[in-house]
Amino acid sequence: MIRLLMRFLRPYFPQVGGVIALQLVQVTASLFLPSINALIIDQGVAKGDTAYIWRMGALMLGVSIVQVVGQVGAAWFGARSAMAFGRDLRQAIFDRALTFSSKEVNAFGAPSLITRNTNDVQQVQMLVLMTAIMIVSAPLMMVGGVFMALREDVGLSWLILVAVVVLGTIIGILASQMTPLFKTMQVRIDTLNRVLREQISGLRVIRAFVREPTEAARFDRANHELADTATRAGRRMMTMFPAVFAVMNLSSVAVVWFGAFRIASGDLQVGQLTAYISYLSLILMSVMMATMMLMIAPRAAVAAGRINEVLETSSSVVPPANPVTTVSRHGELAFSRVSFAYPGASQPVLEDVTFAVRPGATTAIIGSTGAGKTTLVNLVPRLFDATSGTVSVDGVDVRDLDPDLLWSRVGLVPQRPYLFSGTVASNLRLGKPDATDAELWHALEVAQARDFVERMPDGLDSAISQGGTNVSGGQRQRLAIARALVRRPEIYVFDDSFSALDVATDAALRAALANETADAAVLVVAQRVSTIRSAEQIVVLEDGHIVGIGTHEELVATCETYAEIVESQFKNEEVAA
Repeated sequence: MIRLLMRFLRPYFPQVGGVIALQLVQVTASLFLPSINALIIDQGVAKGDTAYIWRMGALMLGVSIVQVVGQVGAAWFGARSAMAFGRDLRQAIFDRALTFSSKEVNAFGAPSLITRNTNDVQQVQMLVLMTAIMIVSAPLMMVGGVFMALREDVGLSWLILVAVVVLGTIIGILASQMTPLFKTMQVRIDTLNRVLREQISGLRVIRAFVREPTEAARFDRANHELADTATRAGRRMMTMFPAVFAVMNLSSVAVVWFGAFRIASGDLQVGQLTAYISYLSLILMSVMMATMMLMIAPRAAVAAGRINEVLETSSSVVPPANPVTTVSRHGELAFSRVSFAYPGASQPVLEDVTFAVRPGATTAIIGSTGAGKTTLVNLVPRLFDATSGTVSVDGVDVRDLDPDLLWSRVGLVPQRPYLFSGTVASNLRLGKPDATDAELWHALEVAQARDFVERMPDGLDSAISQGGTNVSGGQRQRLAIARALVRRPEIYVFDDSFSALDVATDAALRAALANETADAAVLVVAQRVSTIRSAEQIVVLEDGHIVGIGTHEELVATCETYAEIVESQFKNEEVAA
């Protein structure tokens, strides 16, 4: 946690210095007030010196104003530093998460990444804020209070030692019990976020299978686990305050008891006893502020550890040290002896895959579920890196290309198209922010999406909800295709992007795409033979291996796997035709 604080608080060291200086001023003022009060009692009230009372009262008022100004100033600088720290930390987590490949995202999980960027940052930010407002003054108050109390009377000093030791022991025991509970609590928050996210995303599936009671029980279990852990931690936190006040009150009673004997013997005056009680209260108050630190610090330490896990995780897809920024070829994609295995898998998903996608031609990939089709296309934009072999774009290994250059040349329409909250236009302009409305309408027309966008209330400015949940699956796919068309890349990768379309729309879209992508290399992953039978090259995958490459007619005659796929989708007479 110290490393995290030093890294992200360094730009705000001047403000932190201001906090320390102002806290020193207000603590000094606080320590002088009991002494002034003692002088008023012993020199003014006891002797009936009204003028002295007025003079010291005015001084006391001035010191009180200084104390208030110092406290307010420290709180102002502290709040600004803490909020800026939290902002920078959230940005750092977000920036690091953007560099992650699918491997790291899957390892952490989206719910956990969200929790780390919100709740965990909030815990550390709260520690910074409370430290600036309260905790910085605690050691100053304790040391100063002990010095000033001994200055008033040394004979009662043993009471301070006993009170501090007793209170410190109680707090230490409680704090040691809270740390593991706070660690468990953050995990419980992750679990609750995951369950809630799954249930909201899969609401239609839950209703379709009448799983509402089961899912309600699942959420209730996760909710109760979090509540129980928080309750146990809360009980220990709440025990601290009664312990602090009990020790403070018992210590004050002891000071009055033993101080009365010293007053009777003439070793102590009434004003000094009053000041001593005030200093004892300040000392124990500083211990209570340290208690606040011990309440916040364990949870913040756990949160900081989780944040560091994200910040210290490097992407398995490493940007090239000396990236290639220019290429001479145009729209050529090649796979050379490519193999890929997921971490911990017993066998590779892809093995020794070799083929090329040429400009002006369409290459299709087909195969059974789990054959490795989506994994293969994910290697093109470097969502993963090949375990062995080479994926090259325009003759250059994608691992050597500048990432921006790679992404500018490849237009990927994923298997699960995702739309962002905003408008139709804002989603289409993701790949080309300066695209004109005419370009957007043209892309929509090619993608067979113009008709339903025109029927929307505001056309291009119609609202799209997060994930595109306010449009159908087929409309979502067509908008994703239009988004790729707006960018006009040199290589198009369609990962089963026509599965939600009816046959007529599929045929119309493929016919329109043929003209639009005439000069580009097109890689299509499909399940339907009708979608790809006109492709210049069809690659048949089975269990991660290529078992056939050729045209539709060639593969029907020579590739048993492809022939079985065709037979399962068409009647015999259609195959013969």
